[in-house]
Amino acid sequence: MTISTPRTGLGYPDLRPLMSEMTGDEKHSFAATSTLDVLWVLYDQVLSVDPQRLDDPDRDRFLLSKGHGPMAFYAVLAAKGFLDPAELAHYGEFDSRLGFHPDRVLAPGVEIGSGSLGHGLPLGLGVALGLRAAGRDRPRVVVLVGDAELDEGSNHEAIQVAGRWALGQLTVVVVDNRSSSTGWPDGIADRFAREGWATRTVNGRDHAALRSALTDTHPDRPLAVVAEVESKELP
Repeated sequence: MTISTPRTGLGYPDLRPLMSEMTGDEKHSFAATSTLDVLWVLYDQVLSVDPQRLDDPDRDRFLLSKGHGPMAFYAVLAAKGFLDPAELAHYGEFDSRLGFHPDRVLAPGVEIGSGSLGHGLPLGLGVALGLRAAGRDRPRVVVLVGDAELDEGSNHEAIQVAGRWALGQLTVVVVDNRSSSTGWPDGIADRFAREGWATRTVNGRDHAALRSALTDTHPDRPLAVVAEVESKELP
């Protein structure tokens, strides 16, 4: 496949048309659209990342733990110049860089290979600890997870450790479409707060609220932002 130079200048209204270019994984369309607004606000207003400096050691790190259905992620990367929008039509094809799960070795701007749920937050914890060990206290590590993914035991452990070790560089965004089989009787934010995290709960479609929550960081506490979206059962 011939890959041309990515173009920039695309905005939020372009995202759904870009997503419509990607076919073959429609069963994960809801997983993709549930993350769309969070991803846009992160890349448009919050993260310090640059497609011209992919390996900048002081870049922010974004880890998409909710890696199934990455169409919104790819659309945002294309809008921000990391990918050529022409590649989106080849999503999932044999020689495409854009697989049904993102691959950090293939796709520029992708920090981890993901899709098997429960790994992103522990990986983010490790990245934050690595930055701390290297003396780099500026870059943020932002992990996007789904609410059902928090049922994984690996996430329980990562939440505890990050809170105990006061990893202020770490932020978790939980896209909550109420798909957890066990649910969270006291709310997702309470689960994090009990382990020493700063927490915010916002409408996951409200860009101003998302930006306010995502920039409300604390140097001595990790941040959990619960982004509530429509229930998974809705069309």
